[in-house]
Amino acid sequence: MDGPATTLVPIFGIFMIIAVVIGPIWITSYYRSRERAELHQTLRAAYEKGLPPPPELIEKLAAAGASASVPNSPDYDLRRAVILICVGVGLVLLGLGLGFGISQADAEGGWITGASVAGAGAIPGLIGVGHLFLWITRRNAPKP
Repeated sequence: MDGPATTLVPIFGIFMIIAVVIGPIWITSYYRSRERAELHQTLRAAYEKGLPPPPELIEKLAAAGASASVPNSPDYDLRRAVILICVGVGLVLLGLGLGFGISQADAEGGWITGASVAGAGAIPGLIGVGHLFLWITRRNAPKP
């Protein structure tokens, strides 16, 4: 199979993966910065009018600043573990599907085989297992 499809499919596949990974991060940071800018604008307006800032607004700003750092809670570990394990299982299932659909002759000359995709699925899956282990060890720890 020769032609532009053999070149464009892997390129678009890589761009799709990049968009799926970077897209949500960019969208989240964009909306978080907009919310923070609106809070600052409200504080500035209150300050210019000589009003004391409401305590709820100060708490919200403090919480927004604290959430900018990486969360360090057991619940965060559990969420990340579930996501990474699901990504790993999905890649393993994709690899099994590719493995069943490709004959041995195609697999020897092919660029991506089912086994390579399934093996790549082990990477996020095992990272997820590590986060699950962290969640198990930290879930009963006293909160600071």
